[in-house]
Amino acid sequence: MASPVKLAHVVLQTNNIDELRDWWCKVLGAKVQFENDVLCFMAYDDEHHRLALAKLGEYQPHNPETTGMHHVAFTFESLDALLSHYEQLRDQGIKPWWAINHGPTTSLYYRDPDGNQAELQVDVFATAEEANAYFHGPNFAANPVGVDFDVEDLLAQHRAGVPDEELLRRPGDVPVG
Repeated sequence: MASPVKLAHVVLQTNNIDELRDWWCKVLGAKVQFENDVLCFMAYDDEHHRLALAKLGEYQPHNPETTGMHHVAFTFESLDALLSHYEQLRDQGIKPWWAINHGPTTSLYYRDPDGNQAELQVDVFATAEEANAYFHGPNFAANPVGVDFDVEDLLAQHRAGVPDEELLRRPGDVPVG
């Protein structure tokens, strides 16, 4: 059976397209491709749209105690790009609620005005093979969630010139090999 070649887009239901559009455009650096009273399509790369908002009825507010999608993750090219984006969002009053080094990624989690979660991350490993090996190794098995960190401390260390390899290494991981 054939597998998809990519994840094309995510659509969020909302009662407030304007507020969510503004938030997601800031968080993703996206631009509006099309918008009317019930739909908004946004893109931040070469795809015609990566995120859409739909107001096709009156929806109940998001309840984090029910089943459903937990978050959508977006990968940045480098730690510098992620931290620079963090600073820009922070300076606009948009702050992550959680900063965690999962092992294969260093991640910042945000909540939009409706409570939907976005993970902004940077890959720790240079190749998919290295990341896959980490998933199958003892460090991930010992802690599959990760280690919280202070993003301002990480930013200060990065700006002070601490090598990315050191900053991205998850605290507590035991060298394997």
